[in-house]
Amino acid sequence: MVEIRDGDLTKPDVLALLQTHADLMLSVSPPGSCHFLPAEGLAREEITFWEMHDDGVLVGCGALQALGDNQGEIKSMHVREDRRGRGLSRVMLEHILNEARARGYSKLNLETGSVAAFEPARGLYEAYGFNRCGPFGSYSEDPHSTFMSLDL
Repeated sequence: MVEIRDGDLTKPDVLALLQTHADLMLSVSPPGSCHFLPAEGLAREEITFWEMHDDGVLVGCGALQALGDNQGEIKSMHVREDRRGRGLSRVMLEHILNEARARGYSKLNLETGSVAAFEPARGLYEAYGFNRCGPFGSYSEDPHSTFMSLDL
């Protein structure tokens, strides 16, 4: 059974998952084009971070950042490699979408990579109606980034 709950950014297993996410991002994109947040970045007041467990095992995470202007940004969506292909990314994305709607956001934004390694992520977001857009917030044009948004 999959459970999503408020994340504890001090737990060793959560910190290890975030490090795995960081290592993966840095392995497929140049450092200046990696926009993942470390635990201390996810602990900011405007960010809500969630852990995802499957039968009691930590399998993924995700976060939602309030951007102001009635908008949010998806941050740090990650599913363990050995658990991919089972629909867990969809479960986390739907959780984030539901939370964004409950908060009354009019738009949800995200930044993901543009290289082939990010093709599954881009496909997932497109399946949920996200469209490519230009940079938002503090982002700038980057050939290694794909920016997407969804009107809610």
